[in-house]
Amino acid sequence: MDIRVKRVYEPASPSDGKRVLVERLWPRGMKREDLKIDSWEKEVAPSSELRMWFAHDPTKWEEFKLKYWEELKGNPKIEELREWARRGTLTLLFSAKDRERNSAQALKEYLETG
Repeated sequence: MDIRVKRVYEPASPSDGKRVLVERLWPRGMKREDLKIDSWEKEVAPSSELRMWFAHDPTKWEEFKLKYWEELKGNPKIEELREWARRGTLTLLFSAKDRERNSAQALKEYLETG
């Protein structure tokens, strides 16, 4: 599987393959026509409660991933994302400033280990 993670504010590239927004909220300052996404999968984003608890605090990263992965168990969209990644490049789009510790990165790890 070829799964990549990219910030929504970076330009789209042909090498991105299938571009999927994996945020519950629409990214600030982005117009729908400018984002160039193939799909918006809100259902795989962390719950609002978990997102607010994490608040992008690096000290909570490992615990956030575990809690998020618990939320993902049994989510029917997960197998769909894995199937897209098996067919070609899948780029998970996120809006957080932290490129290393964000929900798209945690989702990528989850998809690759399943």
